[in-house]
Amino acid sequence: MSGHSKWSSIKHKKGAADARRGKIFSRVIKELTVAARAGGGDPDSNPRLRTVVAEAKAHNMPADNIKRAIRRGTGEEPGVMYEEAQYEAYGPGGAAVIMDVLTDNKNRTVGELRHLLTKHGGNLAETNAVAWMFTKCGQIIIAKEKVEEEALMAAAVDAGGDDLRDEADHWEVISTPEVFAQVLEAVKQLGVEPDSAEIFMMPQTYLKLEGKQAQQMLKLMEALDEHDDIRQVWSNFEIEEKEIEASIA
Repeated sequence: MSGHSKWSSIKHKKGAADARRGKIFSRVIKELTVAARAGGGDPDSNPRLRTVVAEAKAHNMPADNIKRAIRRGTGEEPGVMYEEAQYEAYGPGGAAVIMDVLTDNKNRTVGELRHLLTKHGGNLAETNAVAWMFTKCGQIIIAKEKVEEEALMAAAVDAGGDDLRDEADHWEVISTPEVFAQVLEAVKQLGVEPDSAEIFMMPQTYLKLEGKQAQQMLKLMEALDEHDDIRQVWSNFEIEEKEIEASIA
């Protein structure tokens, strides 16, 4: 993969992480509310909620914000109720795209996503058209200067992590969703603050894009990532470093 970048790496390089745009808290609050509504407000007996709480803490969300979001989900406090949905699409060059959303109006959201896709050379796809190309995993990204490889590898493996990947200027710790929270805790026990920590959809194979298609794809992913109802967006494209530089210039 040397010389190529995937979307998780591109966001890291471009400084386009949710936390930089102030979007992260609103997204995680929605997720806490939905998880609590679905499985109750106790993280000890609600694995999904436990995972979202771990992510909220990874982004240094205040404990009071977490508690209020959970209470809205359990009906103890008033608030907007959100629905979950997942949509699939094709981007420029046929790249596979998965969009997880949390919305209070599915019809509005679908219309807006269709518009963004069409504008940037993509289109909505049928259910399961591309989802089979991805596997749900936990992903923790840490800048290399923050931790030594051996220490990180030992902590991740001992906590149940599956893989440690070398991605140029950062490490990626990969795990199953079930052990994500404990792997994240093990990393933080090293005195390391991750650059990001999330449950994501990992492509089984990648599609290389170049030139106009690469630039269109970057613009599409950024537009989707900035949409208020998008929880997460994933794709199986990869591009050369020079394409990233061209998009920043």
